[in-house]
Amino acid sequence: MAKSKSKNVHYVNNAEFSMSVVKYVQTVVEAKSNSTTLPIVPDDIAISFLKIAENLSHKSNFIRYTYREEMVMDAVENCLKAVENYNIDAKTRSGKPNAFAYFTQIIWFAFLRRITKEKKQQEIKEKYMLQSGVEAFITSSGSEEATQVATHFVDTLKDRINKVKEYDTELKAYTKANKTPRKRARNVDSDLQDFLK
Repeated sequence: MAKSKSKNVHYVNNAEFSMSVVKYVQTVVEAKSNSTTLPIVPDDIAISFLKIAENLSHKSNFIRYTYREEMVMDAVENCLKAVENYNIDAKTRSGKPNAFAYFTQIIWFAFLRRITKEKKQQEIKEKYMLQSGVEAFITSSGSEEATQVATHFVDTLKDRINKVKEYDTELKAYTKANKTPRKRARNVDSDLQDFLK
């Protein structure tokens, strides 16, 4: 039996999504010109934002972050804020609106902002761990053995943090020293005569 080729089904139909966004932006423009209250973003647009963000978060760049859900919610929030700014008259190669690409870029940069925030928070936690006298917080009300275990744990954690920092600085220095400038690709017409015999 021959297998029939299945039709590729997208999780968000770009044409329908773009038309929904265009209609919504038109109603927002009318509401602003009439000085009336702005309409609420329709559910189909909001669900599409969520689907785009969720699927982009499963990309290999973002899948392993423990705060992936926060990234998705930040991205949806940014899309809801930016939907009014969508330019209906923007030129695309096809001549049709491409809201999918516009909001995918917004989501991408929202992810990057969340990652930056989380890395700063992690650095603050590590600094606090290294500079504070965590040993003073270890209660000696328990047995001597429990206190020794807790102290050993804190010392091991501090050592790991220092090793990771050293490794990061070595890696940055190595990449900076061995960075080669990119060469521009030249437009050269290739001779395909050998292949077209």
